[in-house]
Amino acid sequence: MNNRNTGIWAALGPGLLVAATGIGAGDLATASFTGSILGTAVLWAAVVGAFLKYVVTEGLARWQLATGDTLLEGVVRRIGRPVGWLFLPYLVIWSFFVASALMSASGVTLHAMFPLFDDPVHGKVVFGALASLVGLGLVLLGGYALFDKVMRVCIGIMFVTVIVTAVLLWPGTGQVLKGLVVPAIPDAGGQGLSWTVALMGGIGGTLTVLCYGYWIREEGRAGGDFLKTCRIDLAAGYLITALFGIAMVIIGSTIEIEGRGATLLVRLSEQLVEPLGQTGKWLFLVGAAGAVFSSLLGVWQAVPYLFADTLGLLREDGEERADAAIDTRSTAYRGYLFALAIVPMAGLFWRFQEIQKLYAVIGATFIPLLAIALLVLNGRAEWVGERFRNRPATVVVLLATLAFFLWIGWRTLRGQ
Repeated sequence: MNNRNTGIWAALGPGLLVAATGIGAGDLATASFTGSILGTAVLWAAVVGAFLKYVVTEGLARWQLATGDTLLEGVVRRIGRPVGWLFLPYLVIWSFFVASALMSASGVTLHAMFPLFDDPVHGKVVFGALASLVGLGLVLLGGYALFDKVMRVCIGIMFVTVIVTAVLLWPGTGQVLKGLVVPAIPDAGGQGLSWTVALMGGIGGTLTVLCYGYWIREEGRAGGDFLKTCRIDLAAGYLITALFGIAMVIIGSTIEIEGRGATLLVRLSEQLVEPLGQTGKWLFLVGAAGAVFSSLLGVWQAVPYLFADTLGLLREDGEERADAAIDTRSTAYRGYLFALAIVPMAGLFWRFQEIQKLYAVIGATFIPLLAIALLVLNGRAEWVGERFRNRPATVVVLLATLAFFLWIGWRTLRGQ
């Protein structure tokens, strides 16, 4: 474990990593498309979505600080090893689809910035593969320390460029404040509820919230004394997440856009030429590129933790491992990292309509499972102590999160 960092900027590190990893092309595209269809009336939904993810991730941190176990370790040891055997194939499937989507998004965005190829599909493949290999190299060569520094730069670029673009397109303070404090869902030809739900559910990542536990281990946070630090850290991270969602809704509300995923972001940048000129287009593209690559880098660095941790738990023979950071030089971690960065390159040659749908379903089903785990694990004082046990308000929010994301998964599965 690593206690090398001090000060408020270091204290906010893992929360910033959660924000940077959780904000990808799909999240930005969904928020901008929602703004284009519904306008600023649904700004409140970005805040609510970020708050729900905050409650879930705070519960994860609370469990780990109380017990010394990551949430995966707690689930497998307290609920049963079969959960680990079920989680492992789930993780592999999720990893393939999310890695393919991130490579594709990186490729499309970079080709829009540097159109070196006549065929955009060729450009997507080359740039997507290159982004994956760069991410692989950064994780291998620099470890957590370099990863932390690069992610801070990426989120700084994201924040400045996307927020500045939103300010340049500002629709009016009164209109923005109304959208934030007066919950409303425009009808929009029957699409209002679906897009509002998509905005709330898409903001802030899904399975990647588990990675927060491994990042606070890398920072040396262990024991109840760090609970306040983690709460402040996560509040800052999800505040940034909410601000990005708000900014993208504002940007989308000013223009009419079409498309999906990274392609939508490219088309959006082209439509910014009229109100903001070429500078505005490039400003937004740089921010989008920072968002996409930071999400890719976060997944490359942290998801192998999940695989190595789960594999280690399933190999346990009656003895619990010591509370320690996952060895990033281990065969399990590095093997999964290489597989994550290389195998999903096959998806760069595919059409992603159905893959994106399946990925959305897989992601949407994870948050309710996580809410159930937190209700069980943090609900027993004999496991976490009275200080860390779920309070009634937390239970209500977790139950609401469970119901909400189950509904999202059901609607996504039905194609609505």
